[in-house]
Amino acid sequence: MAVLGVLVGLAVLAAFAALHWYAWRRLVRDTTAGPGRARRAGTVLFVAGPLLVLAALVAGRAGAPFPLQRVVAWPGYLWLALSLYLLLALLVGELVRPLLGWWVARRGSGAEAAHSVEGDLGERAPSVEAAPPEPGSVESTSATTPPPTPSRRLFVSRIVGGGVAAAAVGTVGYGAYGVLRGPRVKRVTVPLAKLPRGAHGFRIAVVSDVHLGPILGRGFTQRVVDTVNATQPDLIAVVGDLVDGSVEDLGPAAAPLAGLRSRHGAYFVTGNHEYFSGAEQWVDHVRELGLHPLRNARTELPGFDLAGVDDVAGEDEGEGPDFAKALGDRDRSRASVLLAHQPVVIHDAVEHGVDLQLSGHTHGGQLWPGNLVADLANPTLAGLERYGDTQLYVSRGAGAWGPPVRVGAPSDITVVELALRQA
Repeated sequence: MAVLGVLVGLAVLAAFAALHWYAWRRLVRDTTAGPGRARRAGTVLFVAGPLLVLAALVAGRAGAPFPLQRVVAWPGYLWLALSLYLLLALLVGELVRPLLGWWVARRGSGAEAAHSVEGDLGERAPSVEAAPPEPGSVESTSATTPPPTPSRRLFVSRIVGGGVAAAAVGTVGYGAYGVLRGPRVKRVTVPLAKLPRGAHGFRIAVVSDVHLGPILGRGFTQRVVDTVNATQPDLIAVVGDLVDGSVEDLGPAAAPLAGLRSRHGAYFVTGNHEYFSGAEQWVDHVRELGLHPLRNARTELPGFDLAGVDDVAGEDEGEGPDFAKALGDRDRSRASVLLAHQPVVIHDAVEHGVDLQLSGHTHGGQLWPGNLVADLANPTLAGLERYGDTQLYVSRGAGAWGPPVRVGAPSDITVVELALRQA
């Protein structure tokens, strides 16, 4: 098994290197006239970029000092996103290249034909012969040596390469801005058949996938807290993947969570990234910050039961979701809302008579076309869907994992408003 893992890792590295070689060839070698300063600078960039990606991916897992993780995370993860969109843009460029080459060739042929006609007319027109210039004079040199111009292929490569670079940088820049400015509020109304009239209009602020770490820190947490509090929710549900790192490193970044305010408090369930970061320590820490962990447990609120289960990643540590413990002996005549990080547990929720499951995990795909892969791996990618008598709402998340970039999947904090079905 270990050998297979090594072989897969080597295959991924080989593919990663091959894609960078292809991008270097098209964007550096093909756009420069020959060896020189520009080609050397481009080569350094395409060697350093993937090395920084590897450093960013390895630093956290290897337990590198947190300041070092922050140094390599920014350029490494941004280059990872940039290389994706460089590749996609280059593929489009391969379709454009022959058309552009044909257009340039046609324009060139037209110019040559026009020049030939002008030459014929010039031969017929009377002219005064000028004295031949002295050998070695400036006039002689300029008349016999036309100014150098890039070849047709080089010209096309520069046009395509410039367009590719502009498209990739623009896409990543806009996607990073969307993450760093903070999530926007999304509002969804969910009718529940068993909801009593007194709970109609109950508002739950769903916060998922904040991913505090080497890039998103205390300032980002404060933006999330301010956004949540501004919605004046009745309850706050933090549905996992709050952090990417230890309490020791990220405790100060998480501190603003103590400022979360709602009428019935804030509740927390673990996500898979908590189990990469020390789940037990984080559960204790969020409790100190005033959040209420629901670890395969439930609590009765006015009008419905609120339950929470541990993430399925906990099964590797002898934990994981326990639906019987969280929901087994409850009164099924009451409405129920389940907090579970991953949408994949929806079928267990259906079996246990849950009315509404609130989840995250998918990021909505985060980086297009990653949504196509995420959609295959999850029953619902984002939004509200029904499974039998159970409804599932999946948030795209407030932050971002890895690259602080989102393309085609804007971040959100969702206010879910419970309603009477007949209202």
